[in-house]
Amino acid sequence: MESPTSPAASRLDFYDFIGRMRRPAAADLFHSIRSFLTSFSHGDPNSAAAADEDGGKVQAFFAEMETAIREHPLWANATNQEIDHALEGLEKFVMTKLFDRTFGSSVEDVKADMEISEKIGLLQHFVRPHHLDIPTVLRNEGAWLLAVKELQKINSFRSPRDKLTCIMSCCQVINNLLLNVSMSNDRTLSGADDFLPILIYITIKANPPQLHSNLKFIQLFRRETKLISEVEYYLTNLISAKMFIINVNGRSLSMEESVFQAHMESARLTDHISVASTSSSQGLGTSITGLSEESGDPEGLRFPFMDSETESLTPAEVKQMHELYRQVVTKYTMLSKALRKLSVDEDQPLNSVND
Repeated sequence: MESPTSPAASRLDFYDFIGRMRRPAAADLFHSIRSFLTSFSHGDPNSAAAADEDGGKVQAFFAEMETAIREHPLWANATNQEIDHALEGLEKFVMTKLFDRTFGSSVEDVKADMEISEKIGLLQHFVRPHHLDIPTVLRNEGAWLLAVKELQKINSFRSPRDKLTCIMSCCQVINNLLLNVSMSNDRTLSGADDFLPILIYITIKANPPQLHSNLKFIQLFRRETKLISEVEYYLTNLISAKMFIINVNGRSLSMEESVFQAHMESARLTDHISVASTSSSQGLGTSITGLSEESGDPEGLRFPFMDSETESLTPAEVKQMHELYRQVVTKYTMLSKALRKLSVDEDQPLNSVND
């Protein structure tokens, strides 16, 4: 039996709703939905205020449609659960149609997503469980990997319910881990004090795509009556994890601020070197391969000018050699700077940080 929060259950609700909407008796409901979608397409979505207004419009429409569905002959004598399934199908249909208008639609959203993703990318270089005071007994790489994969699925879906299901699945993996540890070690759980640090670490490891936009989309467009109880708790915790990451500093990770900043700078340099290396190798690949083919060297020339006489070089080859020299010096300079940062504090060398 499928979980009521699973993507499969969501699909069943959706297809049942679509099936009913195709019946002649549903013409009035279908007209109401189409009119709403048409009217919604007008207006400027490129601001936070517009997004909040859009959220209000959608929530008001869902409330109106709930009344209409409860009073409609197609749902005569329907149970509350059957009505709820219909409303779930309605939400999925409407928000899938409006997805491009409502998800990550403003410049502010795009900027926030990029900044959070880049910051998480830097934190991934050095943040370890002990920086978040996660006890050794709660560290379980297998469970954490499963939670990471669940959270990373969030962009695979276009409805608020399905996106929220990814968050729920991730959080339930963590919660199950805590319960298992509690039972096997006779350890009293301390609620958010145990749960939130693990969720923060999972979020850093996962670096879920468009985290800001996904959370905003769920908050604005998931039916308000569904953001309660356990769902609300897990969503609130992920929002807290996002805010922790945005505001993270040395104190947050139990380290000196100077050490934290050195870690961040080292991570930036490492990423910069990696990008530069990839870019240069792609850019030089064609020219070096071309030289190799011309010289008949099937293995490729790693140092194409090593055996050349200066007088024999053409102007084009001199220019290429200068470019190679410039890139080598740039990489050397950046690597030297990174190494100096790594040794900024001899008493607490950055490369001594381990799990």
